[in-house]
Amino acid sequence: MTQRVDLSNLMDRLAVDALITDYANIVDDGDWAAYPGIFTPDGRADYSSSGGEEGTALEMAAWLEQAMQLFAMRQHLIVNRKFRFEILDGNTGDTASAQADMYNPMRMSDDGGPPDLECGARYTFTFRRTSAGWRISQLVVHEKWRRMKPPTRQGLD
Repeated sequence: MTQRVDLSNLMDRLAVDALITDYANIVDDGDWAAYPGIFTPDGRADYSSSGGEEGTALEMAAWLEQAMQLFAMRQHLIVNRKFRFEILDGNTGDTASAQADMYNPMRMSDDGGPPDLECGARYTFTFRRTSAGWRISQLVVHEKWRRMKPPTRQGLD
């Protein structure tokens, strides 16, 4: 491989990695208008393993906007990213996939206290290069565990 091809492959990897970070920031910040823009026009997301829904990026932006109103604070930590790129003639092709683990603490109030809900999951992403750059064509959440803060009883805590 030449340095030019290596640099191109590296740039593709960085672009896809940035897209995963953009996804986490959009969800954590509640920027639902931006959510569909990181997906291909036919892009889909599946949150069914965590009790959510599955549908187009537009449908999931609307669903997430409603579902996430419950939480004043949410933070996705997406780690252990493992990428696979289609390779054509030694160059990165136009499709890629990634697997990444996620830890997500969420809190229902803005009191600065501990999370009310924590969960761990593995994301599987499929990406496609478009005229606008790399975009998510499919996102699937595979929830592995969940821990909820025990409810408090009025007057006893």
